[in-house]
Amino acid sequence: MKVSDLIGSRKEVFSITEETSVHQAAQYLREKQVRSVGVMNASGKLVGVISHSDVSDKVAAENKCPAWMKASDIMTRELVTVTPDITLGELVTVTPDITLEDCLRLMEQNTIFHLIVLDEGQAFRGMLSISDILRVVASDEKARADLLESFIFPTR
Repeated sequence: MKVSDLIGSRKEVFSITEETSVHQAAQYLREKQVRSVGVMNASGKLVGVISHSDVSDKVAAENKCPAWMKASDIMTRELVTVTPDITLGELVTVTPDITLEDCLRLMEQNTIFHLIVLDEGQAFRGMLSISDILRVVASDEKARADLLESFIFPTR
Protein backbone atom coordinates (compact mmCIF):
# COMPACT_ATOMS: atom_id res chain seq x y z
CA MET A 1 0.00 0.00 0.00
CA LYS A 2 1.23 3.50 -0.81
CA VAL A 3 0.80 6.88 0.86
CA SER A 4 -1.54 7.98 -1.94
CA ASP A 5 -3.91 5.10 -1.08
CA LEU A 6 -4.15 6.34 2.48
CA ILE A 7 -4.38 10.11 1.98
CA GLY A 8 -6.33 10.06 -1.27
CA SER A 9 -9.68 9.79 0.50
CA ARG A 10 -9.08 12.70 2.88
CA LYS A 11 -11.52 15.55 2.49
CA GLU A 12 -9.41 18.17 4.25
CA VAL A 13 -5.73 18.97 4.63
CA PHE A 14 -5.14 20.58 8.03
CA SER A 15 -2.97 23.68 8.03
CA ILE A 16 -2.62 27.13 9.56
CA THR A 17 -0.85 30.30 8.44
CA GLU A 18 2.44 31.46 9.87
CA GLU A 19 0.61 34.53 11.23
CA THR A 20 -1.72 32.38 13.38
CA SER A 21 -1.13 32.90 17.09
CA VAL A 22 0.22 29.95 19.04
CA HIS A 23 -2.93 30.08 21.16
CA GLN A 24 -5.11 29.76 18.03
CA ALA A 25 -2.83 27.00 16.71
CA ALA A 26 -3.24 25.02 19.94
CA GLN A 27 -7.01 25.43 19.73
CA TYR A 28 -6.95 24.29 16.09
CA LEU A 29 -4.92 21.18 16.98
CA ARG A 30 -7.44 20.33 19.70
CA GLU A 31 -10.47 21.06 17.50
CA LYS A 32 -9.18 18.89 14.62
CA GLN A 33 -7.89 16.23 17.05
CA VAL A 34 -4.46 16.11 15.43
CA ARG A 35 -0.96 16.31 16.91
CA SER A 36 0.60 18.51 14.20
CA VAL A 37 -0.32 20.67 11.21
CA GLY A 38 1.41 22.28 8.27
CA VAL A 39 2.18 25.99 8.43
CA MET A 40 1.62 27.89 5.19
CA ASN A 41 2.96 31.28 4.09
CA ALA A 42 0.81 34.01 2.49
CA SER A 43 1.21 32.45 -0.97
CA GLY A 44 0.04 29.02 0.24
CA LYS A 45 3.45 27.33 0.31
CA LEU A 46 4.36 24.99 3.18
CA VAL A 47 7.04 26.67 5.30
CA GLY A 48 7.00 24.53 8.43
CA VAL A 49 5.10 22.38 10.88
CA ILE A 50 3.76 23.11 14.35
CA SER A 51 3.02 20.33 16.80
CA HIS A 52 1.84 19.78 20.36
CA SER A 53 5.50 19.31 21.27
CA ASP A 54 6.39 22.72 19.86
CA VAL A 55 3.67 24.35 21.96
CA SER A 56 4.65 22.54 25.15
CA ASP A 57 8.45 22.74 24.73
CA LYS A 58 8.81 26.23 23.26
CA VAL A 59 5.92 28.05 24.94
CA ALA A 60 4.50 26.37 28.04
CA ALA A 61 7.84 25.07 29.36
CA GLU A 62 9.40 28.50 28.81
CA ASN A 63 6.47 30.27 30.52
CA LYS A 64 5.71 32.35 27.40
CA CYS A 65 2.31 33.71 26.43
CA PRO A 66 0.82 31.80 23.46
CA ALA A 67 -1.52 34.66 22.58
CA TRP A 68 1.44 36.96 21.88
CA MET A 69 3.42 34.52 19.77
CA LYS A 70 2.94 33.52 16.14
CA ALA A 71 3.16 30.03 14.74
CA SER A 72 6.23 31.18 12.79
CA ASP A 73 8.00 31.86 16.11
CA ILE A 74 7.96 28.22 17.20
CA MET A 75 7.37 26.07 14.11
CA THR A 76 9.96 23.64 12.83
CA ARG A 77 11.20 24.90 9.47
CA GLU A 78 13.77 22.47 8.12
CA LEU A 79 11.95 20.45 5.44
CA VAL A 80 13.88 17.69 3.71
CA THR A 81 12.39 15.48 1.03
CA VAL A 82 13.77 11.99 1.23
CA THR A 83 13.74 8.72 -0.60
CA PRO A 84 13.59 5.43 1.30
CA ASP A 85 17.41 5.34 1.12
CA ILE A 86 18.15 8.92 2.26
CA THR A 87 17.15 10.46 5.58
CA LEU A 88 18.20 13.95 6.59
CA GLY A 89 16.90 16.86 8.62
CA GLU A 90 14.25 17.48 11.24
CA LEU A 91 11.06 17.33 9.17
CA VAL A 92 10.98 14.35 6.89
CA THR A 93 8.81 14.67 3.80
CA VAL A 94 7.62 11.96 1.46
CA THR A 95 5.78 11.78 -1.84
CA PRO A 96 2.47 9.97 -2.38
CA ASP A 97 4.16 7.10 -4.25
CA ILE A 98 6.22 5.86 -1.28
CA THR A 99 5.07 2.65 0.44
CA LEU A 100 3.73 2.55 3.98
CA GLU A 101 6.52 0.11 4.88
CA ASP A 102 9.10 2.69 3.82
CA CYS A 103 7.22 5.33 5.83
CA LEU A 104 7.43 3.18 8.95
CA ARG A 105 11.15 2.68 8.39
CA LEU A 106 11.68 6.45 7.98
CA MET A 107 9.74 7.13 11.16
CA GLU A 108 11.76 4.57 13.09
CA GLN A 109 15.12 5.76 11.72
CA ASN A 110 14.35 9.39 12.54
CA THR A 111 12.42 8.76 15.79
CA ILE A 112 9.43 10.74 14.51
CA PHE A 113 5.68 10.21 14.54
CA HIS A 114 4.61 12.24 11.47
CA LEU A 115 5.67 12.54 7.85
CA ILE A 116 4.85 15.50 5.63
CA VAL A 117 3.39 14.51 2.28
CA LEU A 118 4.35 16.70 -0.69
CA ASP A 119 3.28 15.98 -4.26
CA GLU A 120 5.64 16.07 -7.23
CA GLY A 121 5.20 19.86 -7.48
CA GLN A 122 6.12 20.25 -3.78
CA ALA A 123 2.50 21.14 -2.87
CA PHE A 124 1.42 20.16 0.65
CA ARG A 125 -0.89 17.11 0.57
CA GLY A 126 -1.17 16.56 4.31
CA MET A 127 0.52 14.68 7.10
CA LEU A 128 0.81 10.98 7.72
CA SER A 129 0.97 9.86 11.34
CA ILE A 130 2.15 6.63 12.89
CA SER A 131 -1.47 6.12 14.01
CA ASP A 132 -2.66 6.31 10.37
CA ILE A 133 -0.21 3.58 9.38
CA LEU A 134 -0.89 1.38 12.42
CA ARG A 135 -4.65 1.51 11.71
CA VAL A 136 -4.00 0.09 8.23
CA VAL A 137 -1.56 -2.54 9.51
CA ALA A 138 -3.96 -3.64 12.26
CA SER A 139 -6.82 -3.84 9.77
CA ASP A 140 -4.70 -5.95 7.39
CA GLU A 141 -3.66 -8.27 10.21
CA LYS A 142 -7.28 -8.70 11.33
CA ALA A 143 -8.29 -9.57 7.77
CA ARG A 144 -5.51 -12.18 7.58
CA ALA A 145 -6.52 -13.65 10.93
CA ASP A 146 -10.17 -13.83 9.86
CA LEU A 147 -9.18 -15.57 6.61
CA LEU A 148 -7.01 -18.08 8.48
CA GLU A 149 -9.82 -18.72 10.97
CA SER A 150 -12.26 -19.42 8.12
CA PHE A 151 -9.89 -22.11 6.78
CA ILE A 152 -9.32 -23.68 10.18
CA PHE A 153 -12.96 -23.53 11.33
CA PRO A 154 -15.11 -23.68 8.20
CA THR A 155 -18.81 -22.98 8.64
CA ARG A 156 -21.12 -25.79 7.63
